[in-house]
Amino acid sequence: MRRSPARFIASWSSLLALAGAAAAFEGAPPPIERIDLPDAQIVLLGEVHDNGVHHERQAAVLRGMDPAAVVFEMLTPVQAGILADSTLSGKALAEALDWAGSGWPDFSFYEPVIEAARATRIFGMAVPRADLGAVFDVGAATAFGPDAARFGLDQPLPEDEQATREEAQFAAHCDALPCEMLPGMVDAQRFRDAAFARSILQALEETGGPVAVIAGNGHVRKDWGIPVYLSHAAPEVTVLSVGQIEDQDTPPVDAPYDLWILSAPAERDDPCAVFAK
Repeated sequence: MRRSPARFIASWSSLLALAGAAAAFEGAPPPIERIDLPDAQIVLLGEVHDNGVHHERQAAVLRGMDPAAVVFEMLTPVQAGILADSTLSGKALAEALDWAGSGWPDFSFYEPVIEAARATRIFGMAVPRADLGAVFDVGAATAFGPDAARFGLDQPLPEDEQATREEAQFAAHCDALPCEMLPGMVDAQRFRDAAFARSILQALEETGGPVAVIAGNGHVRKDWGIPVYLSHAAPEVTVLSVGQIEDQDTPPVDAPYDLWILSAPAERDDPCAVFAK
């Protein structure tokens, strides 16, 4: 039986923040086998890519959810097919997937959630680089094709959101991008999220759901990520967005997710250090 949002929150933390459908999970709960979330046809599970705890939690959600399909941002459709047909694991599976050439963090980070997904049908929704390149040449709507209006890509962003997202792209790239590239970067992000939404709806149509989605926090946020494009294309479909935030000491007053979990930051080198030399 699925728990209500409030009961689920209370099971994770003695500090409960609940406002409508939004809630925060605070602290570093011990590893658990299973997490039960409220029901939805599509459950978006965010992450910081190189935080192993986030992937362990995603795996626990999959075990509690028992989805019909799991869709991975990190996998191409070809890789998803390899994974579906393979009994390999560990290093051998990583080699079969050519994970080392994918640009994602070490396979060991993702192995728990991939293994938890293997009882389900697995889809890959990675967007080819050539498709993203076309966005810079002709714009997101033209590059997306006939479905652009269905997913809302034919409409420009409000000016304040466009400015906010350009600032976020500038910060995410260590303040090193030329300013003239920023509109194209925002367009590419919109294209990816709409393409992800299209792949997710395909998985829902083919399996009947529920569908779990493994993607970065930026893609699962409600205000400008995948949920926006799902709501354009299929407003009748129920969606639950879960973010995982590395901000344990300063919990946010609000966050752009239905539910969110706080965790300690993973140990990592400063990605911007190279620009300081």
